[in-house]
Amino acid sequence: MNWGLENRLSKIFRPDTGRTVMLAVDHGYFLGPTSGLEKPAVTLEPLLEYANALMLTRGVLRKCVLPEKAPPIVLRVSGGTSILTELSHEGLTVDIEDAIRLNVSAITLSIFVGAKGERESLLNLAKLVDLGEKYGIPVLAVTAVGKDMVRDARYLGLACRIASEIGAHFVKTYYCDGFEKIVENTPVPIVIAGGKKVSETEALELAANAIKAGASGVDMGRNIFQSESPQAMIKAVNAVVHDGVDAQKAYQIYESNR
Repeated sequence: MNWGLENRLSKIFRPDTGRTVMLAVDHGYFLGPTSGLEKPAVTLEPLLEYANALMLTRGVLRKCVLPEKAPPIVLRVSGGTSILTELSHEGLTVDIEDAIRLNVSAITLSIFVGAKGERESLLNLAKLVDLGEKYGIPVLAVTAVGKDMVRDARYLGLACRIASEIGAHFVKTYYCDGFEKIVENTPVPIVIAGGKKVSETEALELAANAIKAGASGVDMGRNIFQSESPQAMIKAVNAVVHDGVDAQKAYQIYESNR
């Protein structure tokens, strides 16, 4: 057993539930100043205590998160492209030694199965897994989906299985019909992406359906920090993930905390 790696995973996934509420705020690495994240420090300050892990870039981590207030960090280490170009040609942008200096709990990159950058992104994942195993840092593979790819169980199941076969320690993907099969066929934990901003009711229903289907947590961004009440929303999401409440009860929690 790689003790350090398992120890870091236990900080991301609560031992009592085996699940996690990750807060994704890495959007700026390819989108620039995303709505709700124009001033990351202001957005993050009231949310940090409710996140089991924070997914972000090293620039925002260093400048916008106080070390004494930081939850476990899942560090984005891929990039090199923007919304203006071909996103699928990302490379590794952070040296493993810098990730170690930042004391992160996991490192993450996007993989582009079925896109032009498939081969290089999967080879980047393999390289990152080797480094993660060497230094005891888990790797999260994000199944990025291009405009032409259908987010169905067949495609997402393919991407998740490939990521786990290469050695990812957990995977982030989208919820879809037949999600139970994806979970069944992927031998590592899966967290679901929140995706584009929808209503609070829809986002909580998405989270509840995913947990019921076997997801090990959520990695939500815009559906939390772009919410009318971000703190109330992350509390409601925690209730879904860790307490197993349904979407209706979770929305009541949201309303009571607004």
